[in-house]
Amino acid sequence: MPRHVRKGDTVIVTAGNDKGVTGEVLRVLPDKNTVIVQGVNVRHKTLKPSQQNPQGGIIKKEMPTHISNVSPVVDGKPSRVRFETKKDGSKVRIAVRNGKELHTLRKGK
Repeated sequence: MPRHVRKGDTVIVTAGNDKGVTGEVLRVLPDKNTVIVQGVNVRHKTLKPSQQNPQGGIIKKEMPTHISNVSPVVDGKPSRVRFETKKDGSKVRIAVRNGKELHTLRKGK
């Protein structure tokens, strides 16, 4: 089943405690149908003191969010996604809100 979001997309959370928050998709976990979004579903984790970190401490970590609870952002609003096949055989994602192709910004390219 194709995914409506990819790594690097800007998405908005449509359900849950972080509803309305936008962020960038850091990872897509297809086995569990979840995504990790920057700044969304942040949890605190306590670390015991170790040789590498003798003080121990508390770290903040983004936890997975179900993929059905996020949508790509188009013009500041959430949009559904349509998949279309071009004449050359490539499959593209189309935003239903404005009919334009969704592009993924790849770092380094």
